[in-house]
Amino acid sequence: MTFAEKIGASRHRSPRRDGFMPKLVTMLGQGYGLADFRADAVAGLTVAIVALPLAMALAIASGASPEKGLVTVVVAGFLISALGGSRYQIGGPTGAFVVVVANVIATHGYDGLLLATLMAGAILVFAGVTKLGSFMRYIPEPVVTGFTAGIAVIIFSSQVKDFFGLDLAHVPAAFVEQWKALIGAAASLSPLTTALSASALALILVLRRYAPKVPGFLLVVLLGALLVPLLGLPVETIGTRFGGLSGAIPAPSLPQFSLTRMGELLPSALTIAFLAGIESLLSAVVADGMSGGRHRPNAELVAQGIANAASSLFGGLPATGAIARTATNIRSGARTPMAGVLHAVFVLVVMLALAPYASYIPLASLAAILMVVAWNMSEVDKFRHMLSAPLGDRLLLLSTFILTVAVDLTVAIGVGVVMAAVLFMHRMAEMAQVSQAEPEAGEEEDPRAHLPEGVEVFEVSGPLFFGAAARFSEVLEQIGQLPRVFILDMSEVPLMDATGLNALESFIRSSALRGTDVILVGLQRQPRRVMARMGVRKAAGRRVRAVRSMDQAVALAGAKVMA
Repeated sequence: MTFAEKIGASRHRSPRRDGFMPKLVTMLGQGYGLADFRADAVAGLTVAIVALPLAMALAIASGASPEKGLVTVVVAGFLISALGGSRYQIGGPTGAFVVVVANVIATHGYDGLLLATLMAGAILVFAGVTKLGSFMRYIPEPVVTGFTAGIAVIIFSSQVKDFFGLDLAHVPAAFVEQWKALIGAAASLSPLTTALSASALALILVLRRYAPKVPGFLLVVLLGALLVPLLGLPVETIGTRFGGLSGAIPAPSLPQFSLTRMGELLPSALTIAFLAGIESLLSAVVADGMSGGRHRPNAELVAQGIANAASSLFGGLPATGAIARTATNIRSGARTPMAGVLHAVFVLVVMLALAPYASYIPLASLAAILMVVAWNMSEVDKFRHMLSAPLGDRLLLLSTFILTVAVDLTVAIGVGVVMAAVLFMHRMAEMAQVSQAEPEAGEEEDPRAHLPEGVEVFEVSGPLFFGAAARFSEVLEQIGQLPRVFILDMSEVPLMDATGLNALESFIRSSALRGTDVILVGLQRQPRRVMARMGVRKAAGRRVRAVRSMDQAVALAGAKVMA
C-alpha cells in the first residue's frame, strides 16, 4: 500500500474504531521518515527550551520543589504525546493548576497531592472511556474566562514576595490576608532583587516584541544563573531555598491511601480532573485550528488520565495540555506527536546533565517569568470584551472571578457551573411561548382564518421542559370559557421533558373534564416519542388526537363540533 493509500484508508476508518487510537500510532502507520524525525526533533528541542524554565517556575509557585516540575514534563509530557489523541499536543504542568496544587499541599501535604493526582487520573480515564468528556464542551466561556483570570491574579500575588525580595517568612493563602502581609513587609524590599527581577521582566518583554524567536524565559534563567555566582549577588536562589536538584527520576511508588483520605481529597481530585480535561481539550481545539487537523477527544482524555496517574507515581505534579507550548510546537514545524515525545526526552537529558547548576538560578528570574505567565493567563482583552455581554453572562464572569480569588477554585467552578445552568434554563424558558394563533397576513387560504364556531387555535413554540412548563400552564389557565375543540399547534416545539409533558397532560385532562377535545398539530419526533412512551394519549382517551397538518386539524375540529 502506498503512502497516499494509507492516508486514504486512515481517513475512511470508522470513528468508533479510531476513537481511542493514539495519534502517534496513526501517524507512524502512515509512514515516518528521516525528514519527519528531523522536523520533529527541531520542534521538540524548541519546546523543551520553553518548557524547562516554566516547569521549575510553576512547581515553585505551586509550593513544590523545582525538580517536581521537571519530572512532570518528562513523565506526563512523554505519555500525553505518546498516547494522546492530538497530533501536536504538548503536555506538562500549567498555571491553571497552581492554585489547587498549592491548596492541596498546604492542607494535605505533598503525599496528599500525589493521591489526588492519581485519583484525578482515574477520573479522566473513566471520562474518556465512557465519553463523558463531551460534556466538558458545554462549560460556558464566562466561567472559563472568570476562573482563568482569577488564577492569574493569584499567581501574580504569589510572586510579589520573590519579585521584590520581601523578608516574609510565611505568606498567607487567603488573598486579602496575603496582601495585608505583603504590604506590611514592604519596608523589607530588596533593591538588588527588585532590579534583577525587573531587568528579567523587561528583557522578556523586549524580546517578545522585537525578537520573538529568541527563548526569553530560558535566556533570563541562564543569565541569572551566571550573574549570581560571578558577581556574588546576595539574592535568594533555588539552591538557598530548596538545595540542589537530584538530577534523577525517582523510582515509582504508590502514595499512601485509605478510604477516609480519598474521601477528603475527592473534591481536589475532581477539580484537577476538570481543569486537566478542559485545558487539554481546549488546547487540542486550538491546535486543530492552527493545523487544520482533528483531534480524538476520548483518546486525549484517556491519555491525560494515564499521564497524571503516572506523574503521581513518580512524584510529579498534575499535568495537562499546554496551549502556549502546543502552539510553539506547531510553529516550530512539528509533523507528528513524536515532537512531544522528543521534547520530554530533551528535558530529561538536560535534567540529568545540568541539574547541579540549577541551584544558582535566582528566584527573582522565575518570579519575572511567572508574572508574564499570569498576564497571559488573565486574557485582559477577552475579560474586558465579556463585560459588554448580556447581564447574565457578566454576573457569571464576575462571580466566578471573585470566588476564585477570594474563596476557592473548587467553589468557583461549582457555583459557576450551577449559575450557568440556571441562566441557560431561564433563557430557554423565555424562548417558550404560548399564544393565540392569528391568521397570517396575506394568506387567505390559511385555514385558521375560517375556524368553525367553538374552535380555538393556540401556538406553542420553543422547548417545553421543566423551566417553561409553568409558563405553559399559566397562559392556558388564563382562558376563561373553553371552546368545544382546542387546537394546539406544536410544530415549533423541538423537545419536551417529563415536566413539560405533565403540564400538557394536566391541560388535556382538565379540558376533557369540561367537555373540550384537544387536537395536537405537527408534533416533532422527540415530543411524539416522549408522549408515546409515557402513554399520555392513551390515558386521555378519545379527548385528544394528533394530526400532521393544520388542514387536518381544522377539518377534524369541524367534524367534532358538528357531531
